[in-house]
Amino acid sequence: MNKQHARSKMKMIILTVLAIFVIAILMAGLLFRQAFPAAPRFKDLPVSGDSTVSTDSGLIRGAHQDGVYRYLGVPYAHANKRFMDAEPIKPWKGVFTANAYGPTSPQGSMLGMSAATDTKGTSNDCQNLNVWTPKVSKQNDLPVMVWLHGGGFSTGSANERSYDGANLSRSHNVVVVSVNHRLNVFGHLDLSSYGEEYRDSGNVGLTDIIMALQWIKANIGAFGGDPNNVTLFGQSGGGAKALALMTSPQAKGLFNKAIVESGATETMGVSFATQEQSQSLTKHLLDQLGIDTNHIGDLQNVSVDKLQEASTQALQETANEYHIPAPLGGGYQMEWGPVVDGDVLPSNPVTDDAFAEAGKNVTLLIGSNLNEWTGMSAPTTVPDGTDRQALAAALQEAYPDKRGLKASHVDTLIRLPMLKIMSHKADQHGASVYSYVFTHSSGVAGSYHGSEIPYVFDNVSGKLADHISQAWVSFAKTGRPSADGLPQWKPYTRENGATMILDDHSKLVHHHDRELMRLLSPNYSY
Repeated sequence: MNKQHARSKMKMIILTVLAIFVIAILMAGLLFRQAFPAAPRFKDLPVSGDSTVSTDSGLIRGAHQDGVYRYLGVPYAHANKRFMDAEPIKPWKGVFTANAYGPTSPQGSMLGMSAATDTKGTSNDCQNLNVWTPKVSKQNDLPVMVWLHGGGFSTGSANERSYDGANLSRSHNVVVVSVNHRLNVFGHLDLSSYGEEYRDSGNVGLTDIIMALQWIKANIGAFGGDPNNVTLFGQSGGGAKALALMTSPQAKGLFNKAIVESGATETMGVSFATQEQSQSLTKHLLDQLGIDTNHIGDLQNVSVDKLQEASTQALQETANEYHIPAPLGGGYQMEWGPVVDGDVLPSNPVTDDAFAEAGKNVTLLIGSNLNEWTGMSAPTTVPDGTDRQALAAALQEAYPDKRGLKASHVDTLIRLPMLKIMSHKADQHGASVYSYVFTHSSGVAGSYHGSEIPYVFDNVSGKLADHISQAWVSFAKTGRPSADGLPQWKPYTRENGATMILDDHSKLVHHHDRELMRLLSPNYSY
């Protein structure tokens, strides 16, 4: 086989994998919509006179509907220029009407696929948040749960229907906040070599969230929330954002607990891009756009489509240069994300001997789903030479209630990084770590990536939703996850391996899948 033919064949394989991945995402969304009633999408809700609250920025009026006050599209900062830190909100006169979702970040490419071309409703100036609260009171005693959306650091928004916080807020007496912030090239293009104004450019997607947390600290009391009891929670990329914020000294003291749902791979959550990789990515992007280093300001005027197209090419070139392994399939792939710059992020979340120092006193609830992508597009590869009898025994020991479960459908892509994170966090001997695996089957795809979300938000009825939403809120209130009918949830350590299996019949297990993970990934160390 000649080299040109080999390259062509490899390209076809990669494109096939990506196509399957796209289909899997669509399938997951379809399954979600079929299985769970969608939360309503609000636009221009009728405002309520008794909803007016006073903040540092000015008066805000929202809507009061079905026992919940909603404040949508509340600005917490402004980013008037690309790639620079956002600026604090200037107080407004009169009353800000917060009854419709605000703009979101332009959407970027993932896994080499083209970015969305529809930029309607998007803006670099997308620093706004949504609040759901059961009461408006100066008695600010309610726990605050801040949702960070998924989509890696490239796509998604806080305005998605499945993230509506009304049921969680109303049913469990908690303030729910979701945050929009910059993503992809707008949030993580490292231009720090080209001027002091770009010092944080590789991490402005994170500094946006930090500014949102500062706004919450200063103002959430007006919505009935306790500014000293703030919990981050997020799924997939949202979980990775929580890990990055646990690593940042700039976010220290703005929250004291974090929940990470399926929120890490080896290169997105365990670690992040080095400054060398990031600056190489910037060079490739500038080359794609034909912009020399003396005209960096020209980036302010490049169209969103051209920026995203150049980004897709630059990400692939950088991945090839540094041999960054693709998360799914073979070959190399780089995704947008935070930069370990020594300032916003002084280190990776997982350090050689423990966890990032800034997160030592942050209590962590962390876990993943049994199948993630394996039931649809990315089955786990069983290593050649594996003792099949031993594998069958390990599978039975790990998940005795899952009849017909195949080893190839047990996720390792996310489960192993989760184990590494929780083990290193436990090694730190700081705040406690609690571990879970969500195993409830949601249709043909099993417990797929994101299938726990409607249970967390209490957007589906049933015992499991009661257990999970109550446990998440209990963790937010007290730092200990618990729910009526759940076994006592003990903290995870390397020695006990304590993990809650979340299913119709939940149970606490110890090192339940240690042998299974060893057989499926014999060279992985955590």
